[in-house]
This record gives sequence, C-alpha cells and structure tokens, in this order.
Amino acid sequence: MNVMHQVQAKYKLIALDLDGTLLTDREQITDETKKWIQYAVDNGVKVIFSTGRGLQTAKGIWDELGLDSPMVLLNGAEIWEGPGRLYKRIFIPRETIRRIHAIAAERGDWYWGYSVESLTGAKDWTPEMFERDWMKFGIGCQDHKKLAGLKEEMLSWGSLEITHSAPVNMEISVQGITKESGVRQVCQMLGLSMSDVIAMGDSHNDAKLLKAAGLGVAMANGEEHIKSIADVITATNNEDGVAQAIRKYLFQIE
Repeated sequence: MNVMHQVQAKYKLIALDLDGTLLTDREQITDETKKWIQYAVDNGVKVIFSTGRGLQTAKGIWDELGLDSPMVLLNGAEIWEGPGRLYKRIFIPRETIRRIHAIAAERGDWYWGYSVESLTGAKDWTPEMFERDWMKFGIGCQDHKKLAGLKEEMLSWGSLEITHSAPVNMEISVQGITKESGVRQVCQMLGLSMSDVIAMGDSHNDAKLLKAAGLGVAMANGEEHIKSIADVITATNNEDGVAQAIRKYLFQIE
C-alpha cells in the first residue's frame, strides 16, 4: 500500500497478542495483516507485541515484520526497547521455581519454563536448570478441576501472578507482572498513556491489558470472558481480524 500522505491515526500504539490473534491457527501472518501493520507504522503508529511467548519463539515474528519497536514478552516479565536492546527482566526467585517445579513434575501433565538461556520442557529439565534464572513457568493439565486446584494452591503463596493462554494451562510470573504492566512501562518509555493504546487479544492473559487500554479489541475466536470485557470484537485470527481492527478503529476506514 502506497502512503501518499500522513493519515491521523486514532491511537498511537498497537499492542498485539500473537497466538490466536496476530497469528493464524497455522502460525502465519496473512499478507493483509502485514499490509495494515505496515500502513500503521508508515503513519507513525508504534506496533508492539504483548505476548506470553519469549524471545526464543517471538524473535522470528519480530524479524518477519521488520519492526524496530519495543516488545512485551513472557506476559510482561521481559521487556525490550527494540531488537537487541533489553530493557528489563523480572525473575521468579529460584527457591520458588523449585517449589513450582516439584508440583508440576508430580501433578501436571506437562510443564515448561522460559529462562534467559532457553525454553525448556519437562523432557529436557535437568538439575542444572535450578541454577538458571526463570521469568515464566507454565504447567499444562487436561483436567480442568485439577488445574484450578493447582492455581488456587499457588496463589495462596501470595507472591505469584497466574494466568492462562489456553484452558488447559497456567502461566506463572512474579505477582504484579502482566501484559498490562509491561505495556504501561513501554508507554512510559515512549511518553504515551494507556489511552493511546489499542490492544488486541483472545485469552485470559490479555484481560487486564484489554481493560486498561484506550481500546480493547477481542478476537471473534477469543474466550467468552475476553469478548465480554472488550470494547469491540473483530474477526477471527484466520479472517484478518487484526487487519480489520487496524483499518476500522485506527483509521476509520470501513
């Protein structure tokens, strides 16, 4: 799309969830979505990720879009000023990781963690892992009642933030660390306010951000709770929902 002149966008920052939002179910970004993200960038809008993914699985997407903007990764536990420019990491205390891991190994169906060095799942977990610093730990369980019990138990410790990106998992960070807290820090970095933000997402870990943003956009494929709290609902991730939202809500192009 050729931009002949600057268009006034209604918001100054787009915060995008990845899985189920920017990415299709085949983990691709459609050409239509790429076109409208570039249109936003060309018109002075910052486009950032606000994702549960870490750099290990988000960097390729960052590179694909050619974005030179901040990123909120690991549900806010890792913030980047731009490519190769780390701003902040918030680690779960090592003794807490030992407690979480013991529960995950005994009662979860699967588990994984994001450290500085790696994304590590159960089959690759070794005693050496306890000497690393972890920003996020995830536990998966097909039994929803069992998973809810694990969540309730860990929340009772009073030091953890627990959310989920799918009904069969829980994602654990330091208390107070969320996508919202991460995007707030990016806004401070850029001299913006949360009212300048349009945020898009589909899962529980997007809830606080969507409520705090100037405009919270839920994907049509999103969880019912997310759709109920969002300001607006766009099309699904497989139907260019992000592109439609940028066109309609940033640039008022029907």
